[in-house]
Amino acid sequence: MNTRFHGIPRTSLAALTLGLGLTACTDPEPATTDSATESSTAGSSTGPGTTTQGTGTTASTLPTTTDPTTSTQGSGSDTMATTAGTTAGTGTTTTGDTQGTTTDGTTAGTTAGTTAGTTGETSTGGTGTTGAVCPDGTIVCDGDTSQVCDGVGGFKDMVLCDAACIDGVGCTECEPGATQCVGKAAQICDDQGAWKDDEICDDIQGITCDAQVGACVGTCAKKLLGQSYIGCDYYPTTLSNLHETQPWNFHYAVVVANTTDLVAEITITQGANPVTNTTVGPNTAKVINLPYVNGLVKPSIQEAGPSTVVTDGAYRLRSNQPVTVYQYEPIEYTLNGLFTFTNDASLLLPVNTWTGNYIVASRNHWPIQGFNLPGWYAVVASQDNTTVTLVPSATGKSVFAGGGVAGNGTGVVVLNEGDVLEVFTATAGGIPDNSDLTGTIINADKPVEVFGGHKCTQVPVGTQACDRLEEAMLPIETLAKKYIITPPLIPTGGNIPKAQMIRIIATEAATTLTYDPAQPGAPAMLANPGDWAEIAVNVNDFEIESDKKIMVAQYMQGQQAGGNSGDPAMALAVATEQYRTKYLVHAPIQYESNYVNITAPMGAAITLDGVAVGGFKAIGATGFGVARVKMGNNVDGNHDLLGDKAFGVSVYGYGQYTSYWYPGGLDLETLPQ
Repeated sequence: MNTRFHGIPRTSLAALTLGLGLTACTDPEPATTDSATESSTAGSSTGPGTTTQGTGTTASTLPTTTDPTTSTQGSGSDTMATTAGTTAGTGTTTTGDTQGTTTDGTTAGTTAGTTAGTTGETSTGGTGTTGAVCPDGTIVCDGDTSQVCDGVGGFKDMVLCDAACIDGVGCTECEPGATQCVGKAAQICDDQGAWKDDEICDDIQGITCDAQVGACVGTCAKKLLGQSYIGCDYYPTTLSNLHETQPWNFHYAVVVANTTDLVAEITITQGANPVTNTTVGPNTAKVINLPYVNGLVKPSIQEAGPSTVVTDGAYRLRSNQPVTVYQYEPIEYTLNGLFTFTNDASLLLPVNTWTGNYIVASRNHWPIQGFNLPGWYAVVASQDNTTVTLVPSATGKSVFAGGGVAGNGTGVVVLNEGDVLEVFTATAGGIPDNSDLTGTIINADKPVEVFGGHKCTQVPVGTQACDRLEEAMLPIETLAKKYIITPPLIPTGGNIPKAQMIRIIATEAATTLTYDPAQPGAPAMLANPGDWAEIAVNVNDFEIESDKKIMVAQYMQGQQAGGNSGDPAMALAVATEQYRTKYLVHAPIQYESNYVNITAPMGAAITLDGVAVGGFKAIGATGFGVARVKMGNNVDGNHDLLGDKAFGVSVYGYGQYTSYWYPGGLDLETLPQ
């Protein structure tokens, strides 16, 4: 409780304290006649049993009592008095204060309201003060004056603060919650009274700092953007891939979808170097090809590591209008008569949604033709001097050392803006299948983005062919306890789901799991943070519910597992709490076919490109249903989805022995544990 002196001039406060020995922690009581009287109240003011000790010669009474009865017994100067009374409402008795002082007496009263009863007892020679004595060294404030308690009822230091004073802290730079502009930085005063940068008002994003409110203003200011996959500041990153065709003819690309009615100006840089400037028209999307960063891609089959930090390895993409950004590596399925077989895609998260807490989904280290193909994760920083701490899961302790990461998967690595840490698996005791980065926990002291994936793997192992996996991980703060899981559609054979594999990853210990409808053989418990379990070869639509936050990864099986098309790809399931009512998604037009899974409350009105979506199949007793819809190859690959209720979307596409898969969008609100 922050309690201050009130109504006492600062110039007389020290003298009053020394003269009366008043506590620094409660309001002072007025002195009684004859001599100064000190009293101390201990215990609760809402019930009987409060004890007061003090000295003095002035008898006391409770103010404003009714029907008092008084009994006196004693001799000489010793007097015992008992006063009983009842005060209606709160009366004039204040919680925690003693009204009056007794001499060798006991006062009992019952007060309806804030005070239930007070019993006072005084013995000659005892001393005390009103309320508890402020402990030695405690800092309390009287207005803008900082005072340090001496532990005996006074102060040993008093300072008039220049700006503000906070109980327990003392003089501070500012009042908590205050805001100001300092150059391009909008600053806010934290709860310790120190100025901290709240947001950099970036003119490339069309943001300025308004001195009148001390905050960034503009369409891309974070307070207007909210927490979703739509933003103005992104870090596209080319990551590990197996280039089967040399020289590499296919392109790493980002697709920028403009969700507004205004032209979006796009600026892409890498470190201090400009890369490109372009525009994206209203409610359209544009494909932007970018050079590979070979230090991260490690394109050769011989390159399975080592783990590394690449300075300025990421691109930075900024827009002056809210946009969504997807990255494809590569974006083409076929080009100039050639085919690519190691594709996947990620929905990028805007910087304003990044946090410092993630858990990884990946896949096990896998050997092929005498070489080892690794699983990996990557960490991207948006601020200088970002400290990243790695906590490997039970399966993630065999790592190709490098970049400050040990062979057991542990490490503390400092990244600057645009730097990328990429960590690769290694064989575990000569058994590659034992090394899997899934469940590794990543903590950073500043916001980062995390990707998980694999250079090229079979799903399941033994099913041709291998394909690349990639997805941007969702911050732990945005994870939830309830997910609807739907497999993709087989591109040939009608409305038949293509079997998938599902991993459930725990963020906390003793996580219990239930399913609707029930899934025989599915795990019921995950024991430790970072533990994971896999549901193999599942074609069902169902809900996963847990008692603690989980992350759910979905893996498309290889082409020979069925469907005559597609190959391994990875996507993260979106929590039902993060569903939206509007999406703009992109499906590359070069693929043989593109689909979207729409998960919505039964009876919801959903449209795709202006056409009503029907045929929803109910999912157990969840109240949700799923529709799997083929998307036509339009001019630019853009597709609008609208609903009268919040729904989820998952986008995927097929080619021969290749595919991609990503969540079409989501809100990224912080959800309770």
